[in-house]
Amino acid sequence: MLKFLFLLIPVFINAEGLKSLIEFAHQNNQLVDSKQLLKASKQKELDAKKSDYYPTVDVGAYYQNLNERSTGIPGDIYSGYAKVGFDIYDGGKKSALMQQKTAEHQASSYDVDDTKSLLSLQIMQDFFNIRSLESSLISKEQAQKSLKAQLERMNAFYDASLATKDDVDRLQAAYDTNVYEMESVKLQILTLKLNLSLRVTKEITLLSASEFKDNGEVEFEITDSIKSLEYSKKSIENLSESVKSAYKPQFRIEDTYSLYDYGRTDMMHPEGVDTQNKIMLSVNMRLYDNDSLSNTQQAIHIQSKAITKQVEYKTKEQEMLYKLSLQRIHSSKVKIQSALSALKAAKSAYETIEKKYIAGIVDNVVYLDALVAKTNASSLYETSLNDLQIAYGIYYHYAGQNIEEFINE
Repeated sequence: MLKFLFLLIPVFINAEGLKSLIEFAHQNNQLVDSKQLLKASKQKELDAKKSDYYPTVDVGAYYQNLNERSTGIPGDIYSGYAKVGFDIYDGGKKSALMQQKTAEHQASSYDVDDTKSLLSLQIMQDFFNIRSLESSLISKEQAQKSLKAQLERMNAFYDASLATKDDVDRLQAAYDTNVYEMESVKLQILTLKLNLSLRVTKEITLLSASEFKDNGEVEFEITDSIKSLEYSKKSIENLSESVKSAYKPQFRIEDTYSLYDYGRTDMMHPEGVDTQNKIMLSVNMRLYDNDSLSNTQQAIHIQSKAITKQVEYKTKEQEMLYKLSLQRIHSSKVKIQSALSALKAAKSAYETIEKKYIAGIVDNVVYLDALVAKTNASSLYETSLNDLQIAYGIYYHYAGQNIEEFINE
């Protein structure tokens, strides 16, 4: 017994639970990484806008050479300068642009969360669909053992002239059909495991038992995708404010300090000043542009209204799917009771008919019908259990929750 348990240890070690798969995918999936990088780029854009509030410092130099010197100007002029500039008032443009980038960054943050949420939902559905197919395969493998035993028994009877050829052919047809169905199920399992491996970004072999907590009704929250749209709308509204600021006066002050040196000088071409400090205050305001900025602002406003319509539709859609997911849970529980009752009846009928078949009281048609009914009932019951788990996952998703927080492992 102890040796048997040690043999099982590698199986349990290699088996993957739903929660661990989701957590691994969140850390390694390339789509999530892509959204994280976009979020990081938005943070850099925001940092750049914050820096706009600081004064600017520029340095430069130039060299001027006159082939034919003009009167009063040296032949060579060397200059270096440093300039400090500061926007005293820009009509609110910097503030609006910084708020725009803040909203864009927040939207990108919700994009990351939304990508993770959708990824969790897909992994969850693949996980339990694989579990259902694996249960179906086990049922068919058990049926295959029974069919093989009965086929061998019937072949022995046929060789002894105690059974007819059609008795053997019916069992052989059922056996071969079951092999065909098993291979189909194996291909479906392989397809889903490859999809799951792609999403999780590692090879999936064995899946361990996982299930959701039944927490009753949880608090409803709008999904991250809707939150992202709302912040995208705020970003567009702030962009509109930055455009409008161009119609307000812009005040800027600049202080430039320059150093000079000269070459090829004489009385007719004397040296100039050695140093110079220049302070300049400038004011600028847009008076007329043939409604260019006004039309741009209206276009942005229309974009904002379009996003508002998306938010309204997406919110109604989520509320509808949330209500539907509650009914899905109720329906799944009813199906489990029905499937369990059908399985008990099918098992009982099969056990009775198998004994009668061996005793020669019923023919192989009745026996095969009973075997198929038991196999289908067993598969249906296991599928109904996994469908309930999928229903829970869908419910938590459309409630705006992180489904991995409700998984028991």
